[in-house]
Amino acid sequence: MGVITITEEYTSPIPPARLFKALFLNADNFLPKLLPQVLKSIELVQGDGGAGSVKQMNFAEGIGLGPLKHRIDEINEETFVYHYTLIEGEDLLGKLEKVSHETKFEPSPDGGSISKITSKYYTLDDAAITEDEIKASKEKAMGMYKAVEGYLLQNPDAYA
Repeated sequence: MGVITITEEYTSPIPPARLFKALFLNADNFLPKLLPQVLKSIELVQGDGGAGSVKQMNFAEGIGLGPLKHRIDEINEETFVYHYTLIEGEDLLGKLEKVSHETKFEPSPDGGSISKITSKYYTLDDAAITEDEIKASKEKAMGMYKAVEGYLLQNPDAYA
């Protein structure tokens, strides 16, 4: 098994607490309403929603993705850290054991946020994952992130 680690930073005009609430604390209800053409539902399938819980994302018809399950490894409302691991789903496609993502929002000097994201791709045996596969995965996640950011910009009282 090999591990491919990617670390990235993004800036946003949205303060950390609002991004954290929208993307992680209220995602189960908010994201399917914001992106119904992509996301049908997010369901808690094990646990109470805290660390150790498992959630399943169900995608809209025509998206071409089956359900994805992820385990919450850490959720810290004080430091704005959300760490989860994709443990089941088509994104693994027999190449990956799991994919771990840790997101931390820090305040930026202009009142917005700096998002620090570390992703670890754990490959199975001799399996290889290409840069294009990683890029496609990141683009999907970034599309959701940008949609949330756009909504929060247009609705300054939401998740305040």
